[in-house]
Amino acid sequence: MDQPRFARRMNGVRPSFIREILKAAEDSGVISLAGGLPSPSLFPVEDLAVCAARVLAEDGSSALQYGATQGHGPLREWVAARCAARGVRVEADEILITTGSQQALDLLGRVFLDPGDRVAVEAPGYLGALQALGAYEPRFCPVPLNLDGGDPAALRRALRRRPKLYYAVPNFQNPSGLTYSEDCRRCITQVLRGCETLLVEDDPYGELRFEGRDLPPLAANLEGRGVLLGSFSKTVAPGLRLGWVAAPRAVLSKLVIAKQGADLHSSPLAQRILHRYLTECDVEAHLARLQDAYRQRRDRMCTALGAHLPSGTSWTRPEGGMFLWLTLPPGVSAQALLEEAVAQGVTFVPGSSFHVDGSGAGKLRLNFSHPTPERIDEGIARLGRALQRLLAPSPDGRRRPAPRKEEIEPCQG
Repeated sequence: MDQPRFARRMNGVRPSFIREILKAAEDSGVISLAGGLPSPSLFPVEDLAVCAARVLAEDGSSALQYGATQGHGPLREWVAARCAARGVRVEADEILITTGSQQALDLLGRVFLDPGDRVAVEAPGYLGALQALGAYEPRFCPVPLNLDGGDPAALRRALRRRPKLYYAVPNFQNPSGLTYSEDCRRCITQVLRGCETLLVEDDPYGELRFEGRDLPPLAANLEGRGVLLGSFSKTVAPGLRLGWVAAPRAVLSKLVIAKQGADLHSSPLAQRILHRYLTECDVEAHLARLQDAYRQRRDRMCTALGAHLPSGTSWTRPEGGMFLWLTLPPGVSAQALLEEAVAQGVTFVPGSSFHVDGSGAGKLRLNFSHPTPERIDEGIARLGRALQRLLAPSPDGRRRPAPRKEEIEPCQG
């Protein structure tokens, strides 16, 4: 059979690095610290089972029928009220329910981006967003992160190139785990206010804060110029595949049209089950359990890193979320370390995957939410052994190239 004639844009779309890493982790003997997975032991299975039974018993015919593209009305009302409690004034008709927030990123790319358009992104940035938006062939403008969030001066320089979008994850950023400070948020909104660039604020981890003070979204102070994305994957269950977008009506109407062409609507059954869960179960108690468990796992990982990794290694200590960002000793490549780590039975994601310009060679992302505390201990011990083997003098005495200098520096080591 002749080679199919694929769209030109597919030539530049690379497979997800995490997907490839997760394949290697299918072996039960491999400890994966790579994927952004929540802990399955914390899924509210029993509550969701009860809610599902009630939906099917009381509203089954509607739940199993086609639904409205914009989403189940009561669920959109719940999301709007949750946004309002955080300072984002939005009505239910300004909410679109999506098939996970990953779909929201694809819809935004479809609605806004022509080939060659510019998009400002954090550096390092969420690789799922880079992949989703990258399919529409934009030119990315990296905005480096400082310890307290995005660099306002770098963003101001990026805006001179008139990007259509600025994509940011201000709470427990993926991959770094950093959170934008109150001062940083104020500066970023001042830079964005009045410009043509639309803020795309992704907040899948905001309710997973286990220390520090909650801060309002950037979108709260950019009325009409900000889009806020959320997800139930990290707080309830990823298998529901439900997220949401809060956007100005002019933007939302285009997203609804794009979603009609993509999948007509997200699952009405899943939406109704989720709405029952959110309104009839103790969601706050569930969130508190998640926060407590993830705090313990973060602490366990930081302790293990201190015990097993050599001097010259450092890492961030996030106030919430699911990830921390590790800096290797000078001259050590995360890609080279990954090969040794897989041989030792542990995986992670190298830092270069989160950069659009090839930097990040001496960095890597670790996930602490999915592995059990015991597997965190063993996984970091294996990582330590892999790094020690890599640092051991080679027979030919060659020195490895040092990674590029980067803006972001770790805050703990």
